[in-house]
Amino acid sequence: MRLRLTAFAALLLAACASASPRPPDPPGTVNDITQLNPIAVERIATPTSVDEISRLVAAHPGPISIGGGRNSQGGQTACTGCLFLDMARMNHILALDASSKIITVEAGVTWRQIQEAADAHGLSPRIMQSYSNFTVGGSISVNCHGDYVGLGPLVSSVRSLKLILADGSIVTASRTENPDLFRAAVGGYGGIGVIAEATLDLADNTKLERVIERMPAKDYPAWFARHITGSNTAILHYALLYPPGLEHVSTITSSLTDKPLTIEDRFAPQKRPTDFQLSLLAFVSSNPLGKFFREQVYDRMTGGNHAVAMRNYEQADDTISLEPASRAKSTYVLQEYFVPVEAYDRFIPRMAAILKAHKVNVLNVAIRHAHADEETLLSWAPRTSWAFVLYYEQGTDEAAKTKVAAWTRELIDAAIAEGGAYYLPYQIHATPDQFARAYPHAADFFAVKKRVDPTYKFRNRLWEAYYPAG
Repeated sequence: MRLRLTAFAALLLAACASASPRPPDPPGTVNDITQLNPIAVERIATPTSVDEISRLVAAHPGPISIGGGRNSQGGQTACTGCLFLDMARMNHILALDASSKIITVEAGVTWRQIQEAADAHGLSPRIMQSYSNFTVGGSISVNCHGDYVGLGPLVSSVRSLKLILADGSIVTASRTENPDLFRAAVGGYGGIGVIAEATLDLADNTKLERVIERMPAKDYPAWFARHITGSNTAILHYALLYPPGLEHVSTITSSLTDKPLTIEDRFAPQKRPTDFQLSLLAFVSSNPLGKFFREQVYDRMTGGNHAVAMRNYEQADDTISLEPASRAKSTYVLQEYFVPVEAYDRFIPRMAAILKAHKVNVLNVAIRHAHADEETLLSWAPRTSWAFVLYYEQGTDEAAKTKVAAWTRELIDAAIAEGGAYYLPYQIHATPDQFARAYPHAADFFAVKKRVDPTYKFRNRLWEAYYPAG
């Protein structure tokens, strides 16, 4: 089984026991993948049509929250006492125009469903996340990004949306029709309305060869400028910083090739790791020499250097293989920070110092390159930026949460000091002042929200923390 290097840290979650699916939430409760945020809701509805969503929204006088795969990690999909709209049954592909490379889907459709439908026409999602079991509606709500060379966040691949507003009205939002709603809803975390449908761009499902190179972290920006910037063949690219020192990186690039496939499967398998892999990962995660072993031996064995596979295969991993046996005492969480490209050499040492000072058990730091997003009101990259994705372990008790909040705020300050930002789908530790500095157009977003949602119907823990009416 081929393991993506970015998946390694998450696979550590399951190292001491066979991985198992996430347990269902108790009745009347909504939680997320971390299991840190159980939220008691008034009612859970699972609509199956746009008209049903419209009726539910129009008839409900109280707060409404929206969820899909529930992979956000700080309560961004629910609030106490809300009507929770579970979009899982809004999962149909409505149209696919192969000649124009456009697909229209309901918001509960997963990227894997899109891949399977598009693959039959030699096509693939133009932009998606690194794991294919996330829903389209959730991905649009956080304005996700992937590993794509020369592309920015998901918004650049979204043609139009069908939204249900607070009064139950059904509207289309695009760059030409209700553009203010489009700019607010993409990356708007369910604050503007319910994303019910989306029309998205597709791309050719090409053959890609994966090539891995290792180098000192300080050399990476120059290497990137030589080999990736302006490349006509590189399609997917990311780099992996190795903890604890963050001094070396592995670069992973998937480029166009005419070489024969070494992986014949159309999609990566949806299955859990083998017992052998879990035993090996147990050693890497718990032994004092584990991180050294991982960097020097494991990743070199399992990275799949020079593998040739289809684009859909390279982007079809599923988080089913990542879930630990239990999150009762400790859990595994993501954070992400964005800094302008010129701040690379300053931010990494500062990040490393903060993580070391607080003894954070960082398992993985991935680096991605994100082109500027000048469209969305809550843009996390108004300038071309490096994205640093942290994967770490934390305890689940209140003391552990307090400790995480402290170093998280230090990292947020470090990113903001460089003119950067932090990503909003994760634990809500930022102060209101930090939020306002990281997202300077939030006031414009709130103005749109106040206009189309005057009674503050659409809410969740994120907007309870930062929306002035919250």
